[in-house]
Parts: sequence; C-alpha cells; structure tokens
Amino acid sequence: MIRVVEVDTADRAQVRRFLDFPFHLYRDVPQWVPPLAGDAARWLDRKRHPFFRHSEAAFFLAYRDAEVCGRICVLNNRHYNQFNAGRTAHFFLFECEDDVVTSCALFDAACGWARRRGLERIEGPKGMTALDGLGLLVAGFEHRPALGIPYNRDYYPKLLAAAGFVGQGDIVSGYLSPRTLNKAAFDRIDRVAERVRAQRGLRVVRFTSRRELRRAVSDLLNLYNGALGRAEGNVPFTPDEAKTMADQIIWFADPRLIKLVYKADKPIGFLLAYPDISEAIRRVRGRLWPLGWFTLWRALRSTLWVNVNGMGILPEHRGGGGTAVLFSEMRRSIIEGGFEHADLVQIGVENLPMQREMRHLGICFYKTHRMYARPLTSKSS
Repeated sequence: MIRVVEVDTADRAQVRRFLDFPFHLYRDVPQWVPPLAGDAARWLDRKRHPFFRHSEAAFFLAYRDAEVCGRICVLNNRHYNQFNAGRTAHFFLFECEDDVVTSCALFDAACGWARRRGLERIEGPKGMTALDGLGLLVAGFEHRPALGIPYNRDYYPKLLAAAGFVGQGDIVSGYLSPRTLNKAAFDRIDRVAERVRAQRGLRVVRFTSRRELRRAVSDLLNLYNGALGRAEGNVPFTPDEAKTMADQIIWFADPRLIKLVYKADKPIGFLLAYPDISEAIRRVRGRLWPLGWFTLWRALRSTLWVNVNGMGILPEHRGGGGTAVLFSEMRRSIIEGGFEHADLVQIGVENLPMQREMRHLGICFYKTHRMYARPLTSKSS
C-alpha cells in the first residue's frame, strides 16, 4: 500500500527523510553526485530560499508501510508564469524506486496540488532557478554529471510515460579535450576572433582574483538576463536570486575561467566556466563540515575537468562574429587552465547551427537530458 504525504517543511524529521532518500536510492551508483548539503536544505527552507519570496512549492514523500520509496517537489513559479504569460507548474527533485504505482501516486499528488492553484500544465524536471539544471537524463548514464546537473536512474523515462508525460525537447552536453579538439578549426576561429575584435572594437576582460570578479558580477548577471534569461521558456533573475547566484559564482569560481566581452564600456557577452569538483562532492557526500570544505578546496585547485556552464551574446550584437570570440576564449580557458577534459553543459538541441559548428570543433555530445510535460486537465493513468 502506497501512501503519499505532503512534507511539513517546519518538521525537521520530515525534511531529513526527504533529503536522505536519494542516498538510499543511489547507494550502488558511483556516477551519482549529491547536491551540497546546504543547497539541498535551502530548497525546503521557505525563509531562506529567494524563490519563496515570489512563488510557492510543495514537497511530497511516498511511503510503502513505514519506508520512504519516493519523493517529488511541485512548483508554482509565479515569476515564470507572469513573464511567459502561462499557467505552468514545474516538477523538481523527483526520485523514485522502480515502481509505477509509486511514481503515479507521487505525480497524482503533485498534479492535484497544481490544479487547485488553477495551473493548466506541468513540465519538468525544472528547478527553482537556472542553477538547478534541467531535464531528465535519458542518455549518458555511464558518465558522472557536471556540477549541479541532474542525474537519475535509467528507468525514470518509463515512470514518466506511465504518468502521462510526453517528451518536449532535448538538452545535450558535450565533451571536449585538448587532445581531441580540431586544432585547424580552432586556429581559424582564433583568426576570425582577432579580426572581429579589431573591426568591432571588442575587448575581452579576464580576471585574476575573486575581488576583481566580485566587482564584475553585476555585469555578468545583467548579461545573463539580457542574453539568456529573456529567451522563451526562461525567466530573468530577481534581485534576490541574482545575489544568491553571485555568492555561488564567487565560491566556486576560478576567476581565470570567467570572461566578459565589452564593446567600449558596455558588456555584450560572457563565458562562464567552473573547475569541476563533482567527484570531490561525491566523496564527501555533499557535506562541507567538518572536513569536506578542505577536500573541495583542494579539488578546485587540482581537478582536470572544467565545466563550461554558459556563454552568450546580447541579441542586438549577434551575427557579427561575437560567437567566434567566445569559442576562442573557451579554448584558451581550457588550455591555459591545464585542464584535460571539458564538459559543455546543457545546450538546447534547437540550436542546430551551433551544434554543427561544435561537432566540427571536435566536441562530442555524450549526455542528453529531456524535458517532459503533460496537461493538467485529467489525472494520470
């Protein structure tokens, strides 16, 4: 008998059960990387997480007798719906044993909560902010995820199909190594980038310290909102969310890996990359204390992996070679940082021209996440 209970987020015992369940589910999966414990706890903290200042969420646990066998979060992101003129719920933090009865019970609870708020559609997995990653992993289960990117069991697509969900679009991640990159193609991009910088008066700002980077974070976040946050299906950061993201950028950053492109004194493009410390987070089980912080600090300085988390040019400056400047800087970041592996994180498959160019550069797309959706007009089967 499956019983679904809404979590009282003021009840520490219930919150702990919600947070602990993935450690049970993935205990024999070496690729799985837990979130940092503080970030995970913040998702359920209605006083601390900036999401709750404009929106609402509910968290559900499924029990078989006295044992937790699944969980889910459902979001009513008012900021997202207002910006996109829609009535969409998002599901997030879905984890479940390989049991259709349990997964359908969880989705029934989530969908019922969303219907009672007048929402008409549910999609996901999609989190509270852009930092939470997107989609359900459907290919590349043998690979460890990049920091902050979802990983799930390979039977999850079956569970979503049984609950009435249909795939809505794929998001791919690419692998690049200095050993496999197409040097001739990148050399040509470097020449184009140099010419574009001279002709258009562009300059690339690089950073050498966290102090310098902190002064530029507002420009970086404004660029994100202008280049990516206003695209269909996205939403700009609120000031509170921007502050949270800024703190996380500073904590994980290697300042050399973050680049801003300026035209005169106006920032028009960005490249955002991090040293990948997901393996170290896995070893410390997401916990910074008492000694986990030291393991992560060492990993930030020794990892051979880098995650390229985003690049963008303001719409009014696209088509003039700015992308070549970003690709050129991406290679420079990888080589000068001494990295042997790069993960280009979550690129929408609708951007086919960019994907073709990336393949020509030696980038292999090796992980795929998929967004799923269903209407809320009827209950799941």
